[in-house]
Amino acid sequence: MEASRTAKSGHHLFQENPMLAYELHQIRSAELRRQAADARLAREAVRFRRAARRAETTGGAAEPDGAHTAGRGGRRLPRPA
Repeated sequence: MEASRTAKSGHHLFQENPMLAYELHQIRSAELRRQAADARLAREAVRFRRAARRAETTGGAAEPDGAHTAGRGGRRLPRPA
């Protein structure tokens, strides 16, 4: 009962102060963007390590080809049905 009362009072607080809800949304969005950037960096580091190992065994260049690191550059278009 106590938890439902605090949840209702928190919801009421957002209704009274929409800027608070907006600012919390901005904070959550920024955190999600940071997590996505960290995940991208981790994937890129793994890609570079794999390319370096591959280059050691084949004697090629240590950098992966540019096609993998260039990125998409924009949003994907929806696929037709």
